[in-house]
Amino acid sequence: MAMTIKVYEVDRYGRTRVIRPEAEVTPLKTVEPRTSFPACECGRCKKP
Repeated sequence: MAMTIKVYEVDRYGRTRVIRPEAEVTPLKTVEPRTSFPACECGRCKKP
C-alpha cells in the first residue's frame, strides 16, 4: 500500500509554502525501536 506525503511550512500569518510537492512513498515494513529522541539543539535547551 502506497501513501502520499507533501511537506510545507506555515508562517505566523497562516500563509503556506510548499517545501516538497506531493510524492508517493512506500512505508517501511519494520521500524527500529528507539528508547529516546535525539537531543534538542535549540538555544533554550543547549547548555552554554
